Amino acid sequence: MKSILLTGGGSAGHVTTNLALIPHFINEGWDLAYIGSQKGIEKDLITQYNCVRYYSIPTGKLRRYFDWRNFSDPFNSLKGVFQSYNIIKSINPDIVFSKGGYVSVPVVLAAWMNNIPVIIHESDTTPGLANKLSIPFAKYVCTTFPDMGYIPTKKHIYIGPIIRDDLKKGDAKFALQICDFKDHKPILLIIGGSLGSKIINDIIRNSLDELTTFFQIIHICGKGNVDNSIHYNDYKQFEYVTNLLPDLLAIADLVISRAGSNTIFELLSLNKPMLLVPLAKNKSRGDQILNARYFEQQGFAEILYEEDLNKSNLKDKTLSVYQNKNKYINNQKKFNFRDPIQQILELINKEAKI
Repeated sequence: MKSILLTGGGSAGHVTTNLALIPHFINEGWDLAYIGSQKGIEKDLITQYNCVRYYSIPTGKLRRYFDWRNFSDPFNSLKGVFQSYNIIKSINPDIVFSKGGYVSVPVVLAAWMNNIPVIIHESDTTPGLANKLSIPFAKYVCTTFPDMGYIPTKKHIYIGPIIRDDLKKGDAKFALQICDFKDHKPILLIIGGSLGSKIINDIIRNSLDELTTFFQIIHICGKGNVDNSIHYNDYKQFEYVTNLLPDLLAIADLVISRAGSNTIFELLSLNKPMLLVPLAKNKSRGDQILNARYFEQQGFAEILYEEDLNKSNLKDKTLSVYQNKNKYINNQKKFNFRDPIQQILELINKEAKI
């Protein structure tokens, strides 16, 4: 039986591509294993598949700022390399597929040490730090965007965005029942990322009087961030959704979202008008800003930069996106989606040591 080891984690964006591929691997009869962190969101997302064996390793976060944990985390990462090496030695996969995130670096290095071929996927316009560290040990790097100057040409394969098959199968009637919404007002969906965004959550909640005048609101606010003291008929909160997401997307007339590549390409595939609030430069490497600017230049979305986020700008920008929704939808329909899943499956089958 063909065997593949998957890795990636730290945030949902480093797991969703694996979630899109797993059903295809199952259909093709692959034996599946996954290495993730001990407490990351990837464990909850992956273990929904009983046929995927999940292994936890200690990890060290790759921070670009001062933190006392920066002194101890390298030892956790080194321990993660040794544990990954032993796991890989034990299960002997034919290939490793890495989605990135700090948990992936020890796995990729351990795979290289075991002489197992590695294929990496990079979603953003520039590689994240974890993928930068991993690229020298990988055979190929598959990308969502065509222009990736950092990646050696001989390793770079442009495949386009990978979209989960189930996203277009949402049940709008079921979602309306769950939210207890009617069809008298448009529905605004807010996605702050799998871990939530305090600044977006606070601004949205402080703007509910104004926003609920125009919209019914679904707010995905992140784990532990539901505020049960808020009671509006046109406001529904969720911590984080997985199986329910296609249903909620089915009823969304527009979306306010962070600008992680996986999320916004999924919204693009569903022709959802978007207001993007990218993570600020001082909180990231700036990848979300580049993603958002690409979408704005293509006429797919509007941007509201985090440093400009306030009640007035939020309301004005949201109404602007809704009033111009047909323009955005028409532009989005012109985007040529490739068949990246089939392409990556063919590449994995070709490069697996079988």
